[in-house]
Amino acid sequence: MCLPFFRNTSLIDIGLNLTHDSFDHDRFEVLQRALSVDVTHMLITGSDVAHSRAALSLAHQFPEQLRATAGVHPHHAKDLSTADLPALRALVNEPSVIAVGECGLDYFRNFSSPEQQEQAFRWQLELAVESGKPVFLHERDAHEQFVSILSDYLPSISGAVAHCFTGTVDQVKRYVDMGLYIGITGWICDERRGQSLREAVREIPADRLLIETDAPYLIPRDLHPKPKSHRNEPMYLPAVLKRIATCREESEVYIAEITTLNTQRLFHWPQ
Repeated sequence: MCLPFFRNTSLIDIGLNLTHDSFDHDRFEVLQRALSVDVTHMLITGSDVAHSRAALSLAHQFPEQLRATAGVHPHHAKDLSTADLPALRALVNEPSVIAVGECGLDYFRNFSSPEQQEQAFRWQLELAVESGKPVFLHERDAHEQFVSILSDYLPSISGAVAHCFTGTVDQVKRYVDMGLYIGITGWICDERRGQSLREAVREIPADRLLIETDAPYLIPRDLHPKPKSHRNEPMYLPAVLKRIATCREESEVYIAEITTLNTQRLFHWPQ
């Protein structure tokens, strides 16, 4: 199956949970709506082995538009054992899988213990080293330990993005110094929680900036008119781009062009 492909547009959503059950009834229509606003390529996030397999299946169905990641989110780290690693390795080695993750640490909720998260994180960083593919990273309320573990592997990893970054100016500067790309979501559009991110986004070098929706989560709160559904989807990526451009005092066209180039560079995305 192939959706229309518009070769003169350049928005790429680097983080979309399209395997989420909220998309079960209209997944194809979601992709069509994305294309209608020039979001022509999307990276489908794998959050555990089963969802990574489903993400790969979607990438196979829509090879012109979609790629996948394969990994285990820290929330699900407790379910990852050495017995699962061969299956995860096989997924990582698929050509349509272009990053390892979503992996990292999340001490905000601790659905898995810190020890389980750290072990799963190290296993996936080892897969990134082995495969030569970049890592798609998650961190919340675990900055120092996250940096400590990641630093052991970064010299041997091809690249990395701090997905859905919501931190401070100091944190973004540290990640940039480590060589990370930074993914910005609709969190920046949140008048309640987004102020520190609106300040931090100004400190991201242009060649490290990426954009994403993290749909179905984090719908931009400044959409007008407000959609009836609270579900986010990639058609709202331009709202994220617009707010980034405003905060950085740069044009929306420039942000679109540079984030596309950065995505292609990090993930070796076909042009």
